[in-house]
Amino acid sequence: MQIARSLFYFVVAGVCEIGGGYSVWLWLREGKSVLLALLGAGVLFLYGIIPTFQPANFGRVYAAYGGVFVALSILWGWLIDHHAPDQFDLIGGLVALIGVFIIMYAPRS
Repeated sequence: MQIARSLFYFVVAGVCEIGGGYSVWLWLREGKSVLLALLGAGVLFLYGIIPTFQPANFGRVYAAYGGVFVALSILWGWLIDHHAPDQFDLIGGLVALIGVFIIMYAPRS
């Protein structure tokens, strides 16, 4: 159950970081409302809070989160931004997720 909770926090943090960043991107790159940027800034602030719920230390959590971010960014690009990943995106995302599981969940003595 602890792994499931940890994975949940990674996904929520990822959606906050990518969603917040995407909101700022839309404001700056596509001329959307500044309110979207402010919303994005607030969501990015939440992203900073969510990883504190992880059971591991800061360095381990953020190292592993990098792999989650890679995989979620590929998924976001596909589902939200409508850019389908190619085989190398998928392979890279899988390698990154394998790294997450090694860093966070490998048995330690």
